[in-house]
Amino acid sequence: MIPLARPVMEKEEKEAVMRVMDSGMLAHGPEVENFEKEFAEYSGVKHGAAVSNGTSAIHLALAALDVGPGDEVITTSFSFIASATPILFLGAKPVFVDIDPRTFNIDPKKISEAITDKTRAIIPVHLYGQCADMDGVLKAAGDVPVLDDCAQAHGSLYKGKKAGSMGLAGMFSFYPTKNMTTGEGGMVVSNDLGFIEKIRILRNHGQVARYDHLSIGYNLRMTSLAAAIGRTQLEKLEGKNELRKRNAHLLTEGLGPIKGIETPFIQEGNEPVFHQYTVKILKGRDEVARKLTEKGIGNKVFYPTTIPSSPAMKPYVNNTFPVAEECCRQVISLPVHPLVTPDDIDTIVDTIREIMEG
Repeated sequence: MIPLARPVMEKEEKEAVMRVMDSGMLAHGPEVENFEKEFAEYSGVKHGAAVSNGTSAIHLALAALDVGPGDEVITTSFSFIASATPILFLGAKPVFVDIDPRTFNIDPKKISEAITDKTRAIIPVHLYGQCADMDGVLKAAGDVPVLDDCAQAHGSLYKGKKAGSMGLAGMFSFYPTKNMTTGEGGMVVSNDLGFIEKIRILRNHGQVARYDHLSIGYNLRMTSLAAAIGRTQLEKLEGKNELRKRNAHLLTEGLGPIKGIETPFIQEGNEPVFHQYTVKILKGRDEVARKLTEKGIGNKVFYPTTIPSSPAMKPYVNNTFPVAEECCRQVISLPVHPLVTPDDIDTIVDTIREIMEG
């Protein structure tokens, strides 16, 4: 079996966890502060606020902008639902727009059409590890704050700039299958210290000092144990991303000539980090997926439905998303993680060729 994803935990991560356990500071301590500084520096920004997961990163970023009832937040129709649910947590309305059929990312032209005087923020998602068209997004946004959902884009570059460094803020997830992990965790990064300080207060019960509660806040802190894992994973991230890029190159080289498949399109100026290697199967995607599973090749559809088609979102939707809906019928992700070997790539390519041409 060649699994679709596999977290890589080595002796350095175990040693880091034991160091924290021996220190006795298991909750929120110096490990977290150091991780915030290191990850912000890596991302090309000045400040970071570590939180409990990627969903809470989006939630807190929106809360720091005072998003609430009567407000609208524009985001993509094609992502995991957590890109949109934090909008609802705060009582605001998600406004979904369609995507670019080549990159799967939000279409800036659709953003321009969706902006109203109620728009309080825009959340582009850098899907599968490739940055959205940030020049187009920022131009469409104008003065509206842009909050990048970077849950799948740790280290991804857009015209030389790191994901999360181009808008007001970037929100990251460190779920186990991401390009780097803390077990579970998240981070908000920004050059705006005031914005980050507000998130730090909100994540910790609204406290500015012990028992001094400036506002109603949440309990969304990152633990020192998670941060210790994250610091070690961050040291290895560039190397792991390079392995993903190598595997993606080999997959594209092998799958490109096979009829009925479209390999990933890389927008000019982008250097994706291939959180997922996602192709389009133009006909019979579900049958191809079934046969791959039977032959021991891990695969998954990200995503089989659009966010707006979810029952929880239907009250907020009154239009359709034809590009995203077609992608839901065609996309499939294949193993690309750092533990996939060149021999594994040969097996994947040969198996798909056999299925497509058989």
